[in-house]
Amino acid sequence: MTVPVPSAAGPGRLLVSPALDDDGSPRPHPRAVLWLGHGAGGGSGAPDLTALAEGLPGHGITVVRHEQPWVVAGRRVAPRPAALDAGWLAAAPGVAELAGGRPVVAGGRSAGARVACRTAGTTGAAAVVCLAFPLHPPGRPERGRAEELLGPDVPVLVLQGTRDPFGSADEVTAAAGDTAGRVEVLPVDGADHALRTGRRAALGAEGVADLLCRAVEEFVAAAAGP
Repeated sequence: MTVPVPSAAGPGRLLVSPALDDDGSPRPHPRAVLWLGHGAGGGSGAPDLTALAEGLPGHGITVVRHEQPWVVAGRRVAPRPAALDAGWLAAAPGVAELAGGRPVVAGGRSAGARVACRTAGTTGAAAVVCLAFPLHPPGRPERGRAEELLGPDVPVLVLQGTRDPFGSADEVTAAAGDTAGRVEVLPVDGADHALRTGRRAALGAEGVADLLCRAVEEFVAAAAGP
C-alpha cells in the first residue's frame, strides 16, 4: 500500500507493509509500527530496508518505509539535513494514523537514521533503530556525529558493520560511551556501510537479513510492551 505525503518540498510517500496475523491475513491492529527512512544514496529498496519490510509483518509489526520528496521527484542528490527533517516530519501524521494508538518506532539507514535520531523527540518515537549510522565521513573521524546518535531520550538500537568506513561497530560503541544501556550496538561481522559482507565472510546476505529481522523484531517488541 502506498500513501502520499504532501510537504513543502513536494510529495513524498509511505510504502506500507501491514502487520499480519498467524494465518497471513491482515491484522486489525499492529503490535507496533516501524517507520523507516532511506539513505542519501538511494531509496526504500535498499536490501536492509526491504528485508525488514518483508520479515517483520509476520510478527505483527507494520513496516512503513518513507520516501523523501527528492527521491519521489527523481533527483539524485539529497538536500540538506533541515530539509530531510522537514520531509520526514510531514509524514508523521500519516504514520500515527496507521499506528492507531500503538507505539511507533522510528528508524532508518545511514542519513535516514540521522533524521530519525534528530526528530525522535518531536515525533514521540517509542524507540529508534539505526541501520549503518554514519558516525563520520570516511577518513574524517574528527567530524563526528555522536551528538545526533545520543540525542534521543528513548532506547536506540544500532546495527553497524565491522567494516563500515563511516564508522565501524567498535567506533560507534566507543561513541555511545556510558549511556546506561540506552544505546545498544549490534555488530554485523564483516559488513560495510551497505551492510553487505564479502564473498568469504561467514555471514552472507541471507544471514545478514535474518540477523537484522531477529534483532529488530525483538527490539520493537520490547519497545511496544505487552
